[in-house]
Amino acid sequence: MLASLAPLLVAASLRRPIDGLVALETAGAVATLTLVCLSVGLGQSIFFTVAIAAAVASWIGGLVFVRFLGRWT
Repeated sequence: MLASLAPLLVAASLRRPIDGLVALETAGAVATLTLVCLSVGLGQSIFFTVAIAAAVASWIGGLVFVRFLGRWT
């Protein structure tokens, strides 16, 4: 699952800003799902807490990105 982050990071850095936003949101979802799977697989709830925090941070980061994207266009 984590190997799928590399193409998203390349797309976020080389494409148009709106495409970068889509890649950023997708990378956040992949990272959150990876942490949830890790939490279930290892049976440790701390990874689930980190996954929830990562999901919230990814969502807030997307909103900030959109806010600044509106200023650039």
